[in-house]
Amino acid sequence: MLAVAWMAPWPVFVAAGAVIGLLVGLFGVGGSSIATPLLAVLGVPGLLAVASPLPATIPAALGAVVPYLRNETARPRAAGWTLIGSVPAAIAGAFLSQVIGGSVLLYASGIVLTIVGIRVVRPIGETQQRAGTIRRKNRLVLVAVSAAVGLFSGLLANGGGFLLVPMYLLIFGLDMRQAAGTSLLVIAVLTVPILAAHAALGHIDWSVAGEFALGAIPTSILSGRLAQRGTSGGLRKWFGWFLAGCGVAFVLYRLLGA
Repeated sequence: MLAVAWMAPWPVFVAAGAVIGLLVGLFGVGGSSIATPLLAVLGVPGLLAVASPLPATIPAALGAVVPYLRNETARPRAAGWTLIGSVPAAIAGAFLSQVIGGSVLLYASGIVLTIVGIRVVRPIGETQQRAGTIRRKNRLVLVAVSAAVGLFSGLLANGGGFLLVPMYLLIFGLDMRQAAGTSLLVIAVLTVPILAAHAALGHIDWSVAGEFALGAIPTSILSGRLAQRGTSGGLRKWFGWFLAGCGVAFVLYRLLGA
């Protein structure tokens, strides 16, 4: 286990988990992409901040995906092909994270969030969606792109949603609700090998993980239901602005040495 200095009291971690749980159900993200900078702000160092949200991700994603499955907006077949490419790449990325180090990964999280968020906000035309549908039916392309996402997910100890959702939106022609539901299916499985690898490397503070899960799981179930009531276009724009805002805020936080 890595050494831990000062950290916020446990109710703060429960509250942080509750906030992340809302994002899981609404946007189909695993939550770690936002949870990592949030935990860093709360005093969790380096790789512990990167990996400690993972134990909450699996039950949160499973709870949130149920209404997506009931409404047939999740795409299990696309999720299956995504997993073929992403699982082995995610395991490799998890072990590479120890070589790269936590500080670099924290900066990378913020930069990638910003870039992806800005692109997601921009309109997605019908021509782009049709082209994406054709690409999605090319299983080799789907597996290859998923492998790239899996590698980065393993590096950042992330279930992959903050890249999976844009991947489905921008490359493979799904709308926001379909992308979110399919992403949750992938996250529930993809997080398992990532969690196992980081646990073996001692990157998880289990007390923080438990407190975080206590807040995240119930709110993810609630927000999964709420997401079915919003418009797909509206959810996509909120998702993009949220990612970009969090990315900019976190990069500035790190650059200013806070």
